[in-house]
Amino acid sequence: MLLCAGKGTRLGDLSHEKPKPLLPVCDISILRYGIANLVAHGIRDIVINLHHHGHLIREELADGSQLGARIQYSVEDEILGTGGGLKKAIELLDPDGVDEPVLSMNGKLIFDLDITALLKAYAATRDSLGMMVVKAEPRALLWGAVDVRSEGQGLRVHNVLGEGGHMFCGVHVTRPSVLRRLPEGEACMIRQGYLPWMQAGERVSAYVHQEGYFAEHSTPRRYLQSSIDLLSGQTLRNPPAQLVGIDEGAEVHASATIIPPVRIGAGAVIEADCHIGPHVVIGHGARVRAGSVVRESVVWAGAELEGSHEQVIVTPQCIMAAAGADDVDG
Repeated sequence: MLLCAGKGTRLGDLSHEKPKPLLPVCDISILRYGIANLVAHGIRDIVINLHHHGHLIREELADGSQLGARIQYSVEDEILGTGGGLKKAIELLDPDGVDEPVLSMNGKLIFDLDITALLKAYAATRDSLGMMVVKAEPRALLWGAVDVRSEGQGLRVHNVLGEGGHMFCGVHVTRPSVLRRLPEGEACMIRQGYLPWMQAGERVSAYVHQEGYFAEHSTPRRYLQSSIDLLSGQTLRNPPAQLVGIDEGAEVHASATIIPPVRIGAGAVIEADCHIGPHVVIGHGARVRAGSVVRESVVWAGAELEGSHEQVIVTPQCIMAAAGADDVDG
């Protein structure tokens, strides 16, 4: 299940136009990265929960067949949280009542996770309510620290939101029978689920992600940085499409200067005497007016831009500065 019901409040005006999982990174929606990785690891049956601008997600992905997936949707009239959303969708996640494992992933992630290895590790656990994906993080306390310790059956989570040297990556594996234990209505999988259950002596396992790209996109700065990372050569094992370069369907004037790395999408127009790059994404169908200078920026599909700009996010409705402090709180 891909969790996509959040409002994206810290993204400001960006979230007025798109839900966070549809923000384009290298001219490709964040959700498509997660789906491409799931499909590459053999997971095709996907449930997505919807609330804020949910119709836009449904319009873009439809039934998922174009992506090699089978997508169903769980609509939340009120946001139910990371646990409540899963519980509401149980009939979609476990239609036959066989209690097979459920993989839950936050829809705002670009995460080069080895899902096959994760599921294999989960299958090897016994008497575990679930397996949380974590990674070592020097600033773990700012994200909500996870205390992970080695025990006879592998790695065990001893505490969440307390002391520890790891952060939760927003991905975990559990079973429908565990989700049914959550309270009715809105519920956090950690605060109303794993944490009190662990305090009562029950076991939650950990899977430590050690290699591969991880990015979440809750602030404009983090969102811009993700495009810069992928343009700069940060690799993904299962990218959804081409991430770098000039699409053959783009129109770039002969007098324009393009400084790699860039991504210029199909149907984009770069007019005369522009200077584009480095680290710039021009989305499909966007237009950059003559003489413009653009560096370290993202221009959304269909947007237009004129003048000199650096470290901005340009949408059809606004231009947002992406520089500034990154308030880390997960």
